[in-house]
Parts: sequence; structure tokens; C-alpha cells
Amino acid sequence: MFKDDGFRKARIATLVAFLLNGITVGSFVSRIPDIKHSLGITNSLLGTSLFFGSAGVLTALRPASKAAARFGSGPQTKWANFAMALGFPLISLLFSVQWLWIAIFISGFLNSVQDLTMNAHASTLEHKAGKRVMSTFHAAWSMGGFLGGALGALAVGLGASLKLHAALLAAFILIVSFTFRNWYLPAQADQHEIAPEHKKAKRPRKFFYLGLLGLCGAIGEGAASDWGGILARNFGASHVVSALPFVIFSTTMVIGRLSGDGIAHKFGTVRLLTWSGVIAGGGLFTGLMIGNVWGVILAWFLLGIGVATIIPMMISASGELANNKYAGQVSAAEGVAMVTGIAYFGFVVGPPVLGFIADQIGLRWAMMIPAVLAIIVSFGSKKVLTS
Repeated sequence: MFKDDGFRKARIATLVAFLLNGITVGSFVSRIPDIKHSLGITNSLLGTSLFFGSAGVLTALRPASKAAARFGSGPQTKWANFAMALGFPLISLLFSVQWLWIAIFISGFLNSVQDLTMNAHASTLEHKAGKRVMSTFHAAWSMGGFLGGALGALAVGLGASLKLHAALLAAFILIVSFTFRNWYLPAQADQHEIAPEHKKAKRPRKFFYLGLLGLCGAIGEGAASDWGGILARNFGASHVVSALPFVIFSTTMVIGRLSGDGIAHKFGTVRLLTWSGVIAGGGLFTGLMIGNVWGVILAWFLLGIGVATIIPMMISASGELANNKYAGQVSAAEGVAMVTGIAYFGFVVGPPVLGFIADQIGLRWAMMIPAVLAIIVSFGSKKVLTS
């Protein structure tokens, strides 16, 4: 335990870190069409380019977890905030397609380092203060993503160049990061000695299972973001109406994450995840069976409520296991890295795999897969978290 003032400042700084990460991602996504147009590349080449970002994300997890464990997640989050500001400006230079690949890889790497260290710091805050805060932090990320996308759309509307947009965002991140640089917990709050490779014990399987449950949630989350509008258009929705599933999904995600910590504290993580899986899976199945635009909107509404807390709770559980059951064997940063490394892979492979399956059986029926995976989360959470 530590002083309330220390917790308050560290909590605010960590909320800001999540918000900055979300704004960065949302800003980049909002300018993808401009990047495609500026370089004159095809959809397939753009897809290939985006995979370099995913490669950067996954490459960063192991070294970032080691650094956070060795030097403390607080200092690492502070410096990672500053480093993250470099990613979008590098992409905005757009010298060539090859440069885009390098820049997206670097940006993905830097964002991943910041993502992992801030999640590790959030886990340490939960452990030290005895309070659940992880879901609220992820709500801040979701709000940041929405804000970044909205500001990106505004920049496009005002005719701001990609370089100007990126430079202003970088300046904002640097100013905010400098303002909150000393508000994080000190290094000794969660420093953990890293054992030499030849002396390392085998990692507990429970982290692997938590990662798989997180992957199930990530596939549903990624599918909702990428395929809701297309499915609505398949049912004859207009351009305006086809945007509603994602908007509604994003809204319910934020609401679910803001309320997730309180619900988990009152009813327990297992019960929360059990009902989350039922709501997400059952809601998606019901909406798809209705088979019209309003069914899609209902499905995305319930899917957002259901999947909102899955990844935050898995990350929280990984930190809790590392700090309690496996203290001295696995650091919180390493536990978070193991779980997120598996879970985040769902964002990489989920949408394209569902797209391939949709080509074979139709998008409506392919979306039944995330519904089944959500039910797996519902039944699997109790077994994994209570064993």
C-alpha cells in the first residue's frame, strides 16, 4: 500500500498514457486513406504495409517486458511516452513504399513498448493500492482512439497535410508527456531481477491460457471494427446507417470499460467474464439470426458491452498472478507481455481470416465464429481463473 496522493498522481499519469496511445492509433487510422492515395498503392499492398506495424508490435513485447522488469514500469512508461511521439511523423514523410514499411514497423514497435509498459504499470498500481483500475484505463484508450479519429477527420476536412497533422500530434504528445513525467511510481515499485536465459524456469501455463481467452476477445473486437459496416451494407444500409454499428460498438465499449472495474469489484472477475461472454456471444448470434440492418446494430451493441472488459480483465489477472501466486518467478511486465503477445495476435489474424472464411460461406455466417469464441471465454474464464 502507499499514500493516496501517490496513487492519485500515478493513476492520472497512467490514464494519460492510455489516452495518448489511443489518440496516436486513432490519428494514424484516420489518415490511412490519405497514405494510400499519396503513394498510389493498391488495397493488397496497403494490407501488406499494415502487417509491418503488427510485426513491430509483436517484436517489441519481449524486450519491452525485460526492460520494464529490470528498470521499473514507471520510468519505462515515462520514456516510452516520449518515444511514441516519433512514430507518426516518420510515417508522414512518405518517401516511398519501402520507407512506409520501415516507418510503420518502427511506429508499431514504439507503440507496443509504450502499450506494454503502461499496462504493466497499471497492473502494479492495482497490486499496490488494492484497487481495480485496469478496465478504466482501457476505457481511456478507447476514448483516445475515438478522439484521435475525430481529430484526424477534422484535419482532413480543414485540408491539413499529413506532415502538419503528424507534427502537431507529436508536439502535443511531447508536451503532455513532459507535464506528467514525474507522476509515475518509482522504479523500485516493481523492479524484478531478470534471470539468465539458461536459468529461466518454464513459464506457468496459466498465462498462456489467459492469453488464449484474450485472443478470443480480440478477434471479436477486431471483427466488430472491420466488418460491421460492410455487413450492414450487405443488408442494404445507406452510407450513414452502415457507420452506426461501429459507432454504437465503440460507445458501448467505453461504457463497458468505465463500469468494468466496479462490476468486477462487486461481483468478481469470474462472474463478470462469464456474463460478458454470454452477452457478447448470445447478442451477436441473435442479431445475426435476425438477418437485417437492425439485427446488425443490435448485435454490435451487445458485442461491445460483452467484449469491453475481456482484454482488460485478462491483463489485470496476469499482473495479479505475477505479483501474488508467481511472485519472484515472473514479473508483472513479463506476465503482461505473455498474455498480450497472444491476445493481440487476434487483432492481426482475426479480420483477414474472417474475410477469407466470409468469401467461402458469407460474412453473416463467418461472424458466428466470434460469437462462439465469446462463449468459450464465458466457460473458460472460471476454469482458468479459479484453478
